[in-house]
Amino acid sequence: MGRANANDSLGHNAEVEDYTKRPPYLLQPLQEFGEIKWHAQCQCGEVKYALRRERPLNAKFCHCRQCQVLHAAPFQWAAIFPKEDIRFEKGAEDLSFYAAGEKNNKYQTPTKVSCSFCRTPIMDEGRNMCLLFPQLIDFSDSPDEQRHRVQTFLPTCHIFYKNRLRDIHDGITKWSGMDEQSQQLDDDGQPQYWDDSFA
Repeated sequence: MGRANANDSLGHNAEVEDYTKRPPYLLQPLQEFGEIKWHAQCQCGEVKYALRRERPLNAKFCHCRQCQVLHAAPFQWAAIFPKEDIRFEKGAEDLSFYAAGEKNNKYQTPTKVSCSFCRTPIMDEGRNMCLLFPQLIDFSDSPDEQRHRVQTFLPTCHIFYKNRLRDIHDGITKWSGMDEQSQQLDDDGQPQYWDDSFA
């Protein structure tokens, strides 16, 4: 993995910041990184990473159309971590990037990150944070212990619930768009109260 380059429309070569020299791609010595709380990996095992933070800053279910299409799923489950709390242990050089907004595979934030071999989605990288997928975390316990440990990553809300493919009666707060910036909905997708600012 080396320096990423981009050409402008005139063919000039414009260097893009070398992302391998900063978190989460920078390979730090383990003693500098700190105590590892979780391990995660893609389906084929070519990409592995560790987390030093026990709990995410937040976790959400996203029902936006882009997440539905890119994950081929009814919604995305993402846990938010600062980039500095992530350490790739294997396969940082085997990552593929996709900038959904620009519809290209050049590295730029925000970007979708996946294993270039098995195509497992690894994370969504933003400018300061990463949205990790708890499904990749190795809970390596009995099914009962797994259910207990996964509680750490349970979402606080659903976002873009107006785009849901089915109603989810889980009692978790639901927003029509972004959390705290849109109409709050009930489990059936009906406004919990009328607010003209979101009309």
